[in-house]
Amino acid sequence: MNRIPDLRGDHLRLRELRAGDHDAFARILTNRILTRYLGVDRMDADQAHDTFAQSLAQPHTHPRRKYTLAVCTLDDDALVGTMGLLVEDYGSNAMLTSLVLLPGAPVRGHGHEAGRLLMAYGFGPLGLHRIWAGHRSDHRFMPQVMHAAGLRPEATLRQLFRTQGCWHDVTSYAAVAPEWKLQATDSELAILDSAVRLDRV
Repeated sequence: MNRIPDLRGDHLRLRELRAGDHDAFARILTNRILTRYLGVDRMDADQAHDTFAQSLAQPHTHPRRKYTLAVCTLDDDALVGTMGLLVEDYGSNAMLTSLVLLPGAPVRGHGHEAGRLLMAYGFGPLGLHRIWAGHRSDHRFMPQVMHAAGLRPEATLRQLFRTQGCWHDVTSYAAVAPEWKLQATDSELAILDSAVRLDRV
C-alpha cells in the first residue's frame, strides 16, 4: 500500500480518502455549480460512485500516479473538499487537480493552502521537480489562488477541454522545486524535510 500521511497546514489538512467520504465526494461531482469549472461534466450518481471507488483504490497502485485527497479542518475529520495531484509518466512533473470546497466549508478562503501542502509533499517525499496547475481562463477568482500557492503564470492553452457543450481555454501556472522551497512556510518545510528523514531510515 502506498498511503501518504496526513498533511497539516495552518488552517486545514489533507488526508487519504476513506469509505465514509462517499456521500460528500459524490455531492461535489453531482452538483452543477461545484463542477462548472472542472475539466469534467457533472456526473450522475452512478458515475460519481465509480469515480469514488477508483479514487479510493489509488493507494493500492504501484507506482502510484494519482493522489485524490480529502480536505478537512484541523480538528474535524469530515471531508469538506478535495484536492488532487497527478504524477506524469515521464520526467519529474505533476499536475495539481480538482480543488473543490463544499459551500459553507470552514476552510473557504484557504484553498491555496491545500495546493501548497500537496506541493510540499510532491517536492519533498515524491522528489518532483516541477508542478503545474491550470484553471479555465474565465474563472476570475483562480489567479489569486494560484499566486497564493506559489505558482507562476505560464501560458494559455487554447480549447483544452470540452464541458457543458463548449470548448474552454485554460490558463496554466507552474512552480519548480528550488524556487518554491525558498518561500515555504514552517508547516510546508516540515513536509519537505520528511523526505530527508525517510532517506535516512
